Amino acid sequence: MRTIHVIGIGTGNPEHLTIQGIRALNSTDVVFALDKGETKSGLNAVRRTICERYRERPGCRFVEAPDPERDRRPADYGVAVDDWHAARADLYEDLIATHLGEDEQGAFLVWGDPALYDSTLRILERVRTRGRIDVAVSVVPGITSVQALAASHRIPLHRIGEPVRITTGRRLREEAGAVEGATVVMLDGDPRFDGLDPDLTIHWGAYLGTPDEILSAGRLGDVAEDIRRLRAEARQRHGWIMDIYLLMPPER
Repeated sequence: MRTIHVIGIGTGNPEHLTIQGIRALNSTDVVFALDKGETKSGLNAVRRTICERYRERPGCRFVEAPDPERDRRPADYGVAVDDWHAARADLYEDLIATHLGEDEQGAFLVWGDPALYDSTLRILERVRTRGRIDVAVSVVPGITSVQALAASHRIPLHRIGEPVRITTGRRLREEAGAVEGATVVMLDGDPRFDGLDPDLTIHWGAYLGTPDEILSAGRLGDVAEDIRRLRAEARQRHGWIMDIYLLMPPER
């Protein structure tokens, strides 16, 4: 029985890795990673740093493979994501069958937490249900960018007794910018803030938990353009960006 550990590694700070994650990492023989190209090589550099810092067992192999191409402007978003997941499942299955012995343990080091806006668990379930290779999956939770954002701004995510909504930039735009309560927005590749109430309070952050962390907060109408400028400059400088923001309606 092959075993795959899906380990949440936080937002880029190696100290986000939990003791449980370190133990799982030290039980692995192979760490798998997707290569997203030269501009995003820093993502796997963090994974390698984590392995070098916490691995006590010698001989762990680090296996990288090119990430399948994804249609970023699809006519049908759901179909495009399903096709991309199918291509990733083909790749994962091949990687596991080729590089992991039947009694060995492998790992995928997942940004944030495997349960929140990450496809690794869904893709591994596809591999499992195909039945071509026998693989068990374990999950180690990690610190999310949602937690890191609140910690960096030193704020609670919600008002007393009120809920928090976590959504995506795509969904926010589809809903015409409706923000009825505390709303965390992830995966917004081009935050224009169109149609949003300028009196919303925003707490924004990028590269959270890393030396490159950038923060901005205030009334949306006052800081929106500054956030877009900071974001564009940072993306140009690093070649990639991971950011997130919290929107809060005015107090009633």
